Amino acid sequence: MIKINLLPYREKAKKENLSRQITIIIGSFVIFILCLVWVQIFFTSQVNDLDSSLTQSKATLKVLDEKVGDLERFKKAKAELELKLGVIGTLEENRLAPVKTLDDLALLVPLKTIWLTKIGQSGAAMTIEGIGRDNIAVANFMKTIENFSAIRSVDLISSKRTEIAGITLQQFNFSCQLKKGF
Repeated sequence: MIKINLLPYREKAKKENLSRQITIIIGSFVIFILCLVWVQIFFTSQVNDLDSSLTQSKATLKVLDEKVGDLERFKKAKAELELKLGVIGTLEENRLAPVKTLDDLALLVPLKTIWLTKIGQSGAAMTIEGIGRDNIAVANFMKTIENFSAIRSVDLISSKRTEIAGITLQQFNFSCQLKKGF
């Protein structure tokens, strides 16, 4: 006997195929949406991490800028101290120079013929005032001073006769240029 199936089996297969395709499309769409959500969450977390890293870097930069400022102040203070120490060192080196110069100059003064009354110094210029027995003693003293190692040049400013206690003497005034370092 022949059996005839009156139920529409093709339509049933079509409906199953259609429902399978709709399920696949919906599943694919859900997976696509989930992927988009995951990508959004991933990039949001990356942005948050970068923001926190940027904030931390700015804080670190601020601290380092303060340290660099402190370092610059220390360098400036160190340079000032080195400058002051250099001045002190120069003063210490030249501390005894005037005393030695005056001592050596005192040794050049001939006894009983020249008497110094005033010695002044302003920078590299020195003035010597005194009294001599006569013009020859003053001239010899001037030549002696010209040969003194601390003095570069000697110029006679004035020389005049003066009378002291009834004795005629020669009053003189020299201008001297000191050599550098004395």
